[in-house]
Amino acid sequence: MDKKYSVSPNLKYAAVILVFIGIATVSLGFYFTPEKTWANLLLNNYYFISIAIGATFFYAIQYITQSGWSAQFQRIPLAFGSYLPIAGILILFLFFGMNSIYHWSLPNAAVHDPLIAHKSPYLNIPFFFIRIIIFFSLWILMIRLLLRTSIKEDQVSGMKFFNKSEFYSKIYIFILAITFSLFTFDVIMSIDVHWFSTIFAVKNFISSFYHAIAIIILIVLLLNRYGYFTTFTKSHLHKFSKYLLILSFIWAYLWFMEYIVIWIAGIQEETIYFVARTQGKWKLFFFLNIIINWAIPFLVLLPAKTKQSKPVILFICILLIIGQWVDLYLQIMPGILGKSSIGLIEIGTFVGYAGLFTLVVAKALSKMPLIPKNHPYLNESINDHL
Repeated sequence: MDKKYSVSPNLKYAAVILVFIGIATVSLGFYFTPEKTWANLLLNNYYFISIAIGATFFYAIQYITQSGWSAQFQRIPLAFGSYLPIAGILILFLFFGMNSIYHWSLPNAAVHDPLIAHKSPYLNIPFFFIRIIIFFSLWILMIRLLLRTSIKEDQVSGMKFFNKSEFYSKIYIFILAITFSLFTFDVIMSIDVHWFSTIFAVKNFISSFYHAIAIIILIVLLLNRYGYFTTFTKSHLHKFSKYLLILSFIWAYLWFMEYIVIWIAGIQEETIYFVARTQGKWKLFFFLNIIINWAIPFLVLLPAKTKQSKPVILFICILLIIGQWVDLYLQIMPGILGKSSIGLIEIGTFVGYAGLFTLVVAKALSKMPLIPKNHPYLNESINDHL
């Protein structure tokens, strides 16, 4: 059985340094360009929340489908959920930057705009934050139930706590289907208050699932390199890679469906969203988004050999970490800033959040056995081979 994970001093120091870089960047940003800083805080808040949600969704799916091959790795996505309480606090600070982010939050916006007035019973600041508190409360509650049940499974063998985890997982994905969709509408789509898409929420949900798996794989590969998960095989890597392959295709399908339906319909209120994102400097991000999140992963992962290559998968995982940022940058920045410019604020804010996320997840992993020793499918996972 693998040894217990402990956070290395080097990792801890590196993550703390990144956090301080992020704090310094945000502080300078508020002094020089507050609107841009608020936009980047929103982007990174949503980025890492979506990763935590996607990872815990992956965890729940493994129990619901009773997947055996992934049993030994399930503590990693579960640890991602430990970030949600901190994320819930951080996103509440957006209260002080609402007027810089959301046009509908301006005091007289509803007076001069009939559409915003029509949406104001739902899109108003008090109800906005009430919904966020409800969403995070439900997510944190379900993650704690899943974590507690998983730890109890380590202490008591048999199917009792596995069945409980499966039951809680079914409730959790039902909650996610509603709450994460509404969260995405509220936090991202309402930036462009005059535009809407019925595919937007499901596309972002798939994106969170897709990119979370990339980070899960990255962590598994890194831990394996440092002596953990000694029973990790090419078969496990192959199955992880198949998730990336199929999700790259689903992500592209949903992206294309949203784009082509709106573009062919030619309704000005809808096409304006894509017109803004296919002109000027935004055109680069528009095509980069497709290349990074679909074309490269899809083409690279089609052959069976590349699915079993650690260097190739490591490259794809790092690429997708960038890809999620590009996707969200394209969703958020045109509606807030109207112009594209990547500099110190973008880089510094991201590395700050990345450092915080790394600290929280690493600490969560160190507090529990890395491998669930009484998981009923653990032997199947250990002995999984091509």
